Amino acid sequence: MVYQYTDATLERDGGVGILTLNRPEKLNAFTPKMEDDIRAALEELRNDDSVRCVVITGAGRAFSSGADVNAWDARIQEGGTPDPLDSWRRNEARHAMPLGIYELPKPVIAAVNGPAVGMGMDMALACDMRIAAESARFGMLYIRRGLVPDEGGAWFLPRIVGQAKAYELIMTGDFVWGPEAERIGLANKCVPDAELMTATRELASKIASGPPIAMEFAKRAIRDGAHLSLRSHFEAIGYFMSVLNDTDDVGEGMRAFVERRAPQFKGR
Repeated sequence: MVYQYTDATLERDGGVGILTLNRPEKLNAFTPKMEDDIRAALEELRNDDSVRCVVITGAGRAFSSGADVNAWDARIQEGGTPDPLDSWRRNEARHAMPLGIYELPKPVIAAVNGPAVGMGMDMALACDMRIAAESARFGMLYIRRGLVPDEGGAWFLPRIVGQAKAYELIMTGDFVWGPEAERIGLANKCVPDAELMTATRELASKIASGPPIAMEFAKRAIRDGAHLSLRSHFEAIGYFMSVLNDTDDVGEGMRAFVERRAPQFKGR
């Protein structure tokens, strides 16, 4: 049976998979169905070898305004008061989204086209790179509701902008607009709104043209390197290189260099 996407959509453009949060009338606020769609899309993208880079964006004028409290309340009312085990399972299912993005073995770019707040900012932070429109605004608004970031934001943010800035943004709930996001390293680049998807697709296509096995290992080296000693890092890199040296892509890369042409990587 083919999965039916509604609150998020999935399309492919060459080697790029594009996952779009698709509730523009609600500023792409997360619903249980949207979360189901995102998890299904991530699994589909993980298993599709034709996709070498992933873009996540929002339909309309927002990336995501966070959780749709009314939608979650409706699900709770339908099922009655959840017991602790049900709550734990729901948390596990929700946390599977940022974990799925973070652990996807392919590079992931967030194209932030407007507000990315609360849970929406957490999802953008889980991506490997962020391209922000000038109208984008990032906000950790949890503190304004008496909460803490519960979808990975308190883990991702200090690793991206540094601990002191993360303290400031989480504890004040202040917004960061696109240009400032680029300045502090929260976004790789800030571009005019009309150029957002063009700039993002150009970066995604460039990455997708690279060697997919080496890209996966590079992502693991960067991601895991923050938690390893230098010696352990070298041990991991040694393993990666021993595998890569036996791939056809390395041979193609060497031949392309000698022949002064662009390499054509096949992922094997």
